[in-house]
Amino acid sequence: MYEEISISWEQASDAKVLIISVAARLAGMHPQTLRQYDRLGLVQPGRAGGGGRRYSERDVALLREVQKLSQEDGVNLAGIKRIIGLEQLVGELQERVAELEQQLGEAYQRIAQLESVGPYPGRDLVRQERPSTALVVWRPRRSGER
Repeated sequence: MYEEISISWEQASDAKVLIISVAARLAGMHPQTLRQYDRLGLVQPGRAGGGGRRYSERDVALLREVQKLSQEDGVNLAGIKRIIGLEQLVGELQERVAELEQQLGEAYQRIAQLESVGPYPGRDLVRQERPSTALVVWRPRRSGER
């Protein structure tokens, strides 16, 4: 009757268009379970003008993941909430790492461009001397010493 959706929750659409009964059916759950998960903060549906919940494909995939963790892996709801939060954090950090890698690549290109002009062209690239590795030992004077 309904087509099985096999998409990970990280890759699904964010458009909040599914009413609770359809989302529940697609996720293989009772609508009351979706309401409970909303109250617990496991999934955050959108709201229609009249206050009804609206779910996205990503929400349905996430609900399936919650069900799998709960039923197959025996994880309690607090643990599931923590897992979901950590997975979202990992995704955000991976995006940030990709941004930083791109910026680093651009910086390396700029350095190569500046070095191709000459060894140290003006104020764009400043040579830094290596810090001294000298060791200074301080000893307090004893009373009576000068």
